[in-house]
Amino acid sequence: MIKPKVSIITVVYNAREELQTTLENLASLKYQNKEIIVIDGNSTDGTKSVIEKFSIHINQWISEPDNGLYDAMNKGLRMATGEYVWFINAGDRVYDEYTLDNIFFGQEDEADVYYGDTLIVSATGEHLGLRKKRPPRKLSWYSLRKGMVVCHQSFLVKRAISPWYNTQYRYAADIEWMIEALKKAVSIRNTHLILSIYQEGGISVQNRKESLKERYQIMRLQYGTLLTLWNHLKFIFLSFRPKYRKIRY
Repeated sequence: MIKPKVSIITVVYNAREELQTTLENLASLKYQNKEIIVIDGNSTDGTKSVIEKFSIHINQWISEPDNGLYDAMNKGLRMATGEYVWFINAGDRVYDEYTLDNIFFGQEDEADVYYGDTLIVSATGEHLGLRKKRPPRKLSWYSLRKGMVVCHQSFLVKRAISPWYNTQYRYAADIEWMIEALKKAVSIRNTHLILSIYQEGGISVQNRKESLKERYQIMRLQYGTLLTLWNHLKFIFLSFRPKYRKIRY
């Protein structure tokens, strides 16, 4: 059985060292039927030299000005040719070299969405633990009323049902994108695997106040005001719990 083609899309802007880490990781993947796409926002810090260094492993790349993160991610979607799209941005990594093989191992039919868990690391690479939010056993669009119960980096979606990112948002369009993808999905599969490694301190964390405002607006439109208010009160309560879960090797 021929395994499906996966387009791995990496968006970057002035993040040379983070991109080096990500491209080293993507170059090590054993999965054969993949394409690697890099979207650079016309970086000025030497990022382009890193892209050129790994060009033998990259199928497509561009370096040009954009209108923010989600405009860049939409560019990646337009360039993708795979059956699935997977966003692994600069600083992020696929969990290990066999992760994609393990996702599709022994599958006679293909799901519309695959999801899994996420390992969090510090800027120095220290393993901090798994995300506090455990991926639900069964995932639907309604699951995200509780927030990002699945990390964007651990979410693969069929390109045929992938929506566009809403560029009116600067920090939280990923949750809306996931909700809309899940609404279209007929088959959603829990891999029960750790799929990605996320480096703590991304753009939404750095701009937490604005990110929370955007997320509240998105969730209010999707789930209604009362339910959104109630869930945000629970977010505040849960923020006092430990930030990470222990990983069992």
